[in-house]
Amino acid sequence: MFNMDFKQRVVIDTSKKLWEKSPSAGVLRKPLARENRESGHATSIVKYEAGAKFNSHGHPLGEEIFVLSGVFSDETGDYPAGSYFRNPKGFEHAPFSINGCELLVKLHQMSPKESQRICIDTTQQAWLPGCGNLKIKPLHTFENEKVALIFLPAGEKYVSHDDYIGEEIYIISGELIDELGHYPAGTWIRSPHSSIHQAYVKQDTLLWIKTGHLGN
Repeated sequence: MFNMDFKQRVVIDTSKKLWEKSPSAGVLRKPLARENRESGHATSIVKYEAGAKFNSHGHPLGEEIFVLSGVFSDETGDYPAGSYFRNPKGFEHAPFSINGCELLVKLHQMSPKESQRICIDTTQQAWLPGCGNLKIKPLHTFENEKVALIFLPAGEKYVSHDDYIGEEIYIISGELIDELGHYPAGTWIRSPHSSIHQAYVKQDTLLWIKTGHLGN
């Protein structure tokens, strides 16, 4: 097991981690949290080299993906950078990438009650106003869990808040700063239930964020 104590804060600068081989040739990964090596709960950055593919498979408790770069493909279509999707229990696919891609991947973390497949091209979504000059693109809501993209323009504060039932952030671009440190693009932060922080940015910054999913 690796980073599976959800009561502990975890910060990983993924740019400093080495790629690890997966069971499929040309598919590499950087584990961020993992229950077992090849099964169970897992959060990873995954890289498909050009031409890499996986055999058809499913995930008993679902699969959640955000495409960071390149184009990710399967039988249902081609998904460029900015695509977000959730494949529920029972969905099977044989993913591949013709020219290569990088992904943020979360496995076996969906509620068994979720049955709808979700696929969003966030580049086609309109930004909605948030607090101050913050902008948001909601991606998913189910029970307590919420997933969104958040854009913070240079100089904006991310209002002090209580991370009820946890918060997970991946910095897609820019840099996030809080009282504990500076977090450049490629950093993954997992904060436990009821942790409190006040973040801000000095440059335009884009975040993928999930809240309400870590238990108390």
